[in-house]
Amino acid sequence: MGRGQGEGSSGNPSSMSSLPPVIMYTDGACSGNPGPGGWGVLLIEDGREIEMAGGESLTTNQRMELTAPIQGLRSLAGRRRVAIHSDSAYVINCFRDRWFERWRKNGWMNSQKKPVENRDLWEALIALVEQHDVTWHKVAGHSGHPQNDRADALARSGIPR
Repeated sequence: MGRGQGEGSSGNPSSMSSLPPVIMYTDGACSGNPGPGGWGVLLIEDGREIEMAGGESLTTNQRMELTAPIQGLRSLAGRRRVAIHSDSAYVINCFRDRWFERWRKNGWMNSQKKPVENRDLWEALIALVEQHDVTWHKVAGHSGHPQNDRADALARSGIPR
């Protein structure tokens, strides 16, 4: 698969292996949909764990699911090899099934010929993904996966009260 666009390895393996690796667990949460929402990122780099969280007073769960990897990728300096783990089929499927390629080709219209929702965040995320070598990994939500549970807790902590 092309750079940053699917599960598994992407790009030139020899040049990728020299990039410092990052593992990222991302999640979004909303209290009401729409309503106040939060995003969380657990970033693991060189054995160090960095937690990030934030939120918005009026948003949707999907916007928070997109905001989490955006914020995680924005925090990285330089080109990196990044494994992003998410329980969001909305985010994972876009890259696994390359929805964004059809959206671009079709003037940001979805398969129902309607404007793609959250285009602003999709464009930001796609631009960031194209700056790195990203692989996407689906994690079952609320299944006892420790790092995913931490990302979920961070997202919930980011919800404005």
